[in-house]
Amino acid sequence: MIYRVRHLTRYAYGSPVDLAAHIVHVTPRDLPGQVVCWTRLDVTPAPARRVDGLDYFGNRIAWLYHEAPHRTFDVLADSEVDVSFAPPPPDGATPAWEDLVAIARGGGDPVWDVAEFLFDSPMCAANRAAGDYAALSFTPGRPVLAALLELNRRIYTEFRFRAGVTTLSTPIEQTLTRREGVCQDFTHLMVSALRWIGVPARYMSGYIRTRPPPGQKRRLGADQSHAWVAAWLGPDHGWVGLDPTNGIVVRDEHVVLGWGRDYADISPVHGLILGGGNDVLTVGVDLVPADEWPDDLAGG
Repeated sequence: MIYRVRHLTRYAYGSPVDLAAHIVHVTPRDLPGQVVCWTRLDVTPAPARRVDGLDYFGNRIAWLYHEAPHRTFDVLADSEVDVSFAPPPPDGATPAWEDLVAIARGGGDPVWDVAEFLFDSPMCAANRAAGDYAALSFTPGRPVLAALLELNRRIYTEFRFRAGVTTLSTPIEQTLTRREGVCQDFTHLMVSALRWIGVPARYMSGYIRTRPPPGQKRRLGADQSHAWVAAWLGPDHGWVGLDPTNGIVVRDEHVVLGWGRDYADISPVHGLILGGGNDVLTVGVDLVPADEWPDDLAGG
């Protein structure tokens, strides 16, 4: 499936910003199962200096520096991406989860690039309560993928998606107690639980295809960024994407922006400003099959 994705981030400042430095993660990356056909990043006002490159995890990144006063700051990422992720292997083809944990903790060539996803990160430390919750799915000798799929379904069925009740700083214990939140909460919960158990897990950032209600026109800019989990299945099978917010395996309705240890590693826009105040943030995302791209967005 080839998608067109447009992600607009707009800041309106109550007072002029005199100087600013930002790091932005808003353009998708190439990886097995995903090819970026083309991408462009437009910034208004134009920065005095811009540096494009890759971050530590290999995600596309841009450093932006503004040295003139401005009252607005717009970042528009526009891309076309061909997505076709391979299906996961049969559950029984994956190792028992205890064996995978031993491999991951053993170090050496097979796991040097996944071992870092076993450790705590600032927003997503391994958590005993989350681990105890996940342990119900990780019964002795169970294939790791079977355990992961059940945990993914349990979070989907036992937690309620509800915006506005959590923030990015909401503790994982509170998410467990409230049994509600948004995709970032459910992703942090699952990553934290897997790290406690010993299964390497990373925080995935990107987009998911949404459809308007039957008979209604698509609302432009109404989509949002999305988050999900990638869990390691061992050296023979690599990583599998699991979306606990929707209870599904990542196949052909997700576009990967990038990944890190938690949200802080891959937040779309962050930086420092001198000035400003009473800021208003507006975010609009459109993810549409390329052959269905609306005429309203033809120029964008």
